[in-house]
Amino acid sequence: MATKAQSAEVSDTTGPEGESGYRRRDFLNVAAVSFAGVGTVAALAPLVVQMAPPADVLALSTTEVDISKIQAGQGIKTSWRKQPVFVRNLTPKEIAAANAVPLSDLRDPQTLAQRTKPGKANWLITLGVCTHLGCVPLGIGEGENRGPFGGYFCPCHGSAYDTAARIRQGPAPLNLAVPEYKFTGPTTVQIG
Repeated sequence: MATKAQSAEVSDTTGPEGESGYRRRDFLNVAAVSFAGVGTVAALAPLVVQMAPPADVLALSTTEVDISKIQAGQGIKTSWRKQPVFVRNLTPKEIAAANAVPLSDLRDPQTLAQRTKPGKANWLITLGVCTHLGCVPLGIGEGENRGPFGGYFCPCHGSAYDTAARIRQGPAPLNLAVPEYKFTGPTTVQIG
């Protein structure tokens, strides 16, 4: 019986066609796997493409700001991703005041150099959202209350920020956040 099983096994694999039976079967296997692969790619491609953000969302992902008209000591409020952003041109006096604060006095210790770009210490760019409850602090507009530390002041709960937008007093746990940004020219900044 073992001989009949072995001979049946041999005849199943070689068959009457011999080696050409292997080639046909291999071709059919390769063709079926290839067809399944192409079908899978064709089915998944639209799913992957639809996950990309639409053009109007991509347009909002960055904001270009012209800083040429912002004088020292002034700032502007713009928006990025539907959030206010403060762009401030610090004076040498404000820079000195920020650098004079010992890091041990800060709740969220960061130097002014860590919050600005190298060689551009006078340009402070932060999100204009208080880290306590998300209010918009005062201090960017002309004549607005800048609080006891000369930076920003959130009148809702009394959070006060210094000239480097670091929390100094009140319930806010962290400094005003610094968004991703880069200088794209001598007078332009791209936020995002």
